[in-house]
Amino acid sequence: MACFWATDMSQLQRHLMLRIPQLRNMSIKQRLVASWTSSLTAYTATKRCFFGNLSAMQADALDKLRFLGVTQPELMKEACDLDIRIQSDKDNGIITITDTGIGMTRQELVDCLGTIAQSGTAKFLKALKDSKDAGSDNNLIGQFGVGFYSAFLVSDRVAVSSKSPKSDKQYVWEGEANASSYTIREETDPEKLIPRGTRLTLYLKRDDKGFAHPERVQKLVKNYSQFVSFPIYTWQEKGFTKEVEIDEDPAEAKKDEQDEKAEKKKKTKTVVEKYWDWELTNETQPIWLRNPKEVTTEEYNEFYKKTFNEYLEPLASSHFTTEGEVEFRSILYVPAVPPMGKDDIVNPKTKNIRLYVKRVFISDDFDGELFPRYLSFIKGVVDSNDLPLNVSREILQESRIVRIMRKRLVRKAFDMILGISMSENKDDYEKFWENFGKHLKLGCIEDRENHKRIAPLLRFFSSQSEEDMISLDEYVENMKAEQKDIYYIAADSVTSAKNTPFLERLLEKDLEVLFLVDPIDEVAIQNLKSYKEKNFVDISKEDLDLGDKNEEKEKEMKQEFGQTCDWIKKRLGDKVASVQISNRLSTSPCVLVSGRFGWSANMERLMKAQTVGDTSSLEYMRGRRVFEINPEHPIIKNLNAACQSSQDDDDALRAIDLLYDTALVSSGFTPENPAQLGGKIYEMMGMALSGKWSTPAEVQQPVFQPNNPETLEAEVVEPVSAGGQK
Repeated sequence: MACFWATDMSQLQRHLMLRIPQLRNMSIKQRLVASWTSSLTAYTATKRCFFGNLSAMQADALDKLRFLGVTQPELMKEACDLDIRIQSDKDNGIITITDTGIGMTRQELVDCLGTIAQSGTAKFLKALKDSKDAGSDNNLIGQFGVGFYSAFLVSDRVAVSSKSPKSDKQYVWEGEANASSYTIREETDPEKLIPRGTRLTLYLKRDDKGFAHPERVQKLVKNYSQFVSFPIYTWQEKGFTKEVEIDEDPAEAKKDEQDEKAEKKKKTKTVVEKYWDWELTNETQPIWLRNPKEVTTEEYNEFYKKTFNEYLEPLASSHFTTEGEVEFRSILYVPAVPPMGKDDIVNPKTKNIRLYVKRVFISDDFDGELFPRYLSFIKGVVDSNDLPLNVSREILQESRIVRIMRKRLVRKAFDMILGISMSENKDDYEKFWENFGKHLKLGCIEDRENHKRIAPLLRFFSSQSEEDMISLDEYVENMKAEQKDIYYIAADSVTSAKNTPFLERLLEKDLEVLFLVDPIDEVAIQNLKSYKEKNFVDISKEDLDLGDKNEEKEKEMKQEFGQTCDWIKKRLGDKVASVQISNRLSTSPCVLVSGRFGWSANMERLMKAQTVGDTSSLEYMRGRRVFEINPEHPIIKNLNAACQSSQDDDDALRAIDLLYDTALVSSGFTPENPAQLGGKIYEMMGMALSGKWSTPAEVQQPVFQPNNPETLEAEVVEPVSAGGQK
């Protein structure tokens, strides 16, 4: 159906207007067109209508008969099994679908098939709801009108032969795709009479005769009508092997006659005897419709492996039913491993959620609407009774029902993950975090509404747990009584994080610091902002408060080193925003911290690594850096003395430059001129090591050779003793 691949909706509408029969008037046809042009693609809609809708609608006829048979036993006087049978003729492109349901009288054929979107089942459901049995369970779909006319998308002509137990006669409704009318006649051919029910005969279009192939019929039924409540049989070619005798070659027979001693044996060969028979194609009881207490873990795992072609058992599963304003059933799974060959942590094209509407498979391409993309790894099935059969992505995006379903599905998914984290087997959650931890961190960025559900599931290394990851709950439990904030440092590895100078005072005070070593960690934590009323604080940012401020001591330090800070700032110029006394250092002489609202060194490194970046924003965000000095360190004390006596000393100024460049590296920043920094380090090494291991004679030798390599003769001077005598 090449024309059905058109993406232009207007073309699709024109195509459907030509293909679907004009039964009553143009407005009815337009209503039909509108009901189908909202489909994801016309081709998908064709398959869904062709077997999903038709078999589901005939299942309605069986369900309706079963309901009415309780109070009207005479309706089931014909001893027929309740089933659906599909027979195809691939040579002529004919498909016949027969059910043994309630059937239709002549007037019902006129009412239900002569008017588009008219449904006798829908009227029956309304009557049932208005009756005393309104609370009874039913699985009727109730959209026979729209579902039936989907057959014209692939058929030139459709014949409906129906026999109602309320009538003694069988009637045939016939309509053509390009006709403006239909015919109804009484069935008189004895070979075509049926005891009860309805037989649909589809005469497929030339381009769509491939649908009539028995194997394709079976595949489509398994895909779209696997869980229809009644058995569906398809007419399939089968075979068995048997041994048959073969005639002997005349030459060999003559040779055997000459050899009287030879034993004569009859020669046989194995052949395959083919025949046609009915084969059960669907499973009549979906696992999600069963009581969860009656389903074993092995059955859940087997369903998971079979449905999603997995070889490992899932880490967790959840089987639940939601009732109230929205009713649906679902089984969700947390996989044990991520999909193979996926480099990106989020794959928007997954087929992990299979959507059913009243047990009829609709699509597995709706997970983007039923789950946020950071939970795209969750697999499962969702069966709704409230969505229409011709549901499309556009309908899902605008549907209030889907929004409610999404919230409840997400909540159940988090309950599953939380159950894994609280399990006695810690290896399960370690495995989950290794495979899907990045997804949850992405959820911190994209899903603000579920921060309270995501945060307890996060795991990080810390200064007190470098081997095993800890949760935020464990961090809060280990906090000091006077500690008000959750401290963290972002780095490229645990080794870098634990050796950073920012940790010095915190380690002395035995304050735990989270190590954010994954590129997404810092952004995720910044979006969380707080956890259990504890704010997240980056220890590499300015104005770090460790809760031990001594205002008098700070005042003394500022008076003593204030002039030194101004001198260093003057030397560094625009490289830093200010020079301050540090309260976070104990062994390092200095450190370079980021502005409160600017990028950290780790974030700046990540932004520089982007293939496409805005250099102007990079300069703006990294512009404010604060140079903090440790007044207790000998180097700073010497610089303070130099500031008091000789501010213009070249060695002192070079020391300031080298301190800044060294602080850049130790604080995680990248020097703008690494070669220049290397030259300064070599120079300082030369001064420090000069003559340390050399012999005195080697020390006396001149370091630089004279510019004039010319050799001069030495003048010989005779020694003269005192008094002028030799």
